[in-house]
Amino acid sequence: MLDIKFIVENTDWVKQSLAKKGFASENVDKLISSYLEMNKLKTSSQSLAEEKNRLSNSIKSASAGDRPAIIAKSKEIGEEFKQQQEALSKLEEDFNLQMLRMPNFPSDECPVAADESGNVVLRKVGEPRKFDFTPRDHIELMELNDWAEMERIAKVSGSRTYAIKNDLAKLELAMHMLVLDKLRSHGFTVITVPSISKEKPLYGQGYLPFSRDEIYYMPADDIYLSGTAELILNSLHADELLQENQLPILYAGFSPCFRREAGAAGKDTRGLVRVHQFMKTEQFVICKNDVTESDKWHKKLLAISEEVLQDLELPYQVLDICTGDMGAPKYRQYDLEAWVPSQNCYRETHSCSNITEWQARRTNLRYRDNADGKVKFAHTLNNTGIATPRALVPFIENHQNADGSVNIPVKLQPYMGGVTVIGKK
Repeated sequence: MLDIKFIVENTDWVKQSLAKKGFASENVDKLISSYLEMNKLKTSSQSLAEEKNRLSNSIKSASAGDRPAIIAKSKEIGEEFKQQQEALSKLEEDFNLQMLRMPNFPSDECPVAADESGNVVLRKVGEPRKFDFTPRDHIELMELNDWAEMERIAKVSGSRTYAIKNDLAKLELAMHMLVLDKLRSHGFTVITVPSISKEKPLYGQGYLPFSRDEIYYMPADDIYLSGTAELILNSLHADELLQENQLPILYAGFSPCFRREAGAAGKDTRGLVRVHQFMKTEQFVICKNDVTESDKWHKKLLAISEEVLQDLELPYQVLDICTGDMGAPKYRQYDLEAWVPSQNCYRETHSCSNITEWQARRTNLRYRDNADGKVKFAHTLNNTGIATPRALVPFIENHQNADGSVNIPVKLQPYMGGVTVIGKK
C-alpha cells in the first residue's frame, strides 16, 4: 500500500512511475477524487455532529415555546448525519479497495518494458556443460533410477503432483538442510511456519486482490493454503511497533507451499517444474525504512542465493527484472535462472525482491526511529532460499553421467551421508 498524502502531493510523478508497471493514470485520478470526496464528507459529517450536540445541549435551557422547534431541527440534522455516515462508509470501502490495488513504485534503476522480454541479463556464472553422451531429461533419469511415482500419484492426487523416493527424496531434503544451515550462518532465524492462512495476511502480502485465482481456498474453514512462507512471515509482526535496535529481523522460513497455477495451462505440465504442492525455504528480511539499507539487504539476499547455486555447482544467470514483469508489490527484483540441459535454456530457481514499505503499510508493521523518535513503516524483502522439486530438475540433469547416475557436489555430500554418486552404476 502507498501513502495517499504522497500521492496527492506528487500526482504527476506518481502517474509516471506507476505507468512503468502499466498502471493507468485514470486510476490515480479516480483514487485522488475518492480521497478528496471522502475527506469533504468527513468534514461535513463532523460539522453536523457538532451542530446536533449543540442543539441537544440547548434543549434544557430553551423556553417551552422554542423547545419543539429545536427538537425537530435536531432530528432533521440527525437524519442527515445518518445518511452522510452511510455514504461515507461506502466511500471509505471503495477508497480502501482502490488503495489495495495500487502497485508499488518501481526503482528508477529498473529496466522499463512491458513484459519479460525487457528483462536484462546482468551476468552469467559457470558454463553450460558439454556432454560427451546424449543427456537424459529429468523424467528419464527418475524413471531409470526408480526415483519417482509420477503416474501412480497422478491417479491419487491428480495432475501436477509428484512423489519422489529413494535417493532423490533424500536429495530434496538435503538441499533444504544445506540452505537452512547456510542461512543460519548468515544470522537468519530458522523457522518452520504453517501452510494455512486467514484472508487478511493475503492482502498484507499482496496476493490479494491481485491473484485470487492462484490461491487454494477452503470455504468450510475460511482458510487459504499458502504459496510461500513469505505470506506468513510478512504478517508475523503485523500491527506491532518495534524499536529500531530490533532491526533487521532475518527469517529462514521453511514450509510446504501450494499454488493452483491457474494461469499456466499447457506450460511445463510434465515432471517436476510446475507442480501444485512443493517445499520451499524462504529468505525474509524486515529492516529500517531506508532505501540504501534495504538495497544493501537486497544484494545480500541475492548473494546468498548465488552461493547456493555455486554450492550446487549449477551454471546460472542473474536477471534484472523489468517493470512490466515484476508484479505489483515489487520495488526492485532480481531472478536467478539455472541452466536446464534438456531444454537448452535457463529456468528460474530464485526470485529476489525489495518491497520497501508497501507490505508494511498493509500489515501496519512499524518501528520507532532511534534518531528522531518518529514512527516509521519498515521495509520488507524476500528471496527464495531453495524451492523443490523445481531445483532438482537442473541439478540432476547437469550432474548426470552416461549410465544415468548423478554426481553429488562436494558441499552437498555431508547432507547425503558422504555419498558422492547416486543412481545407476
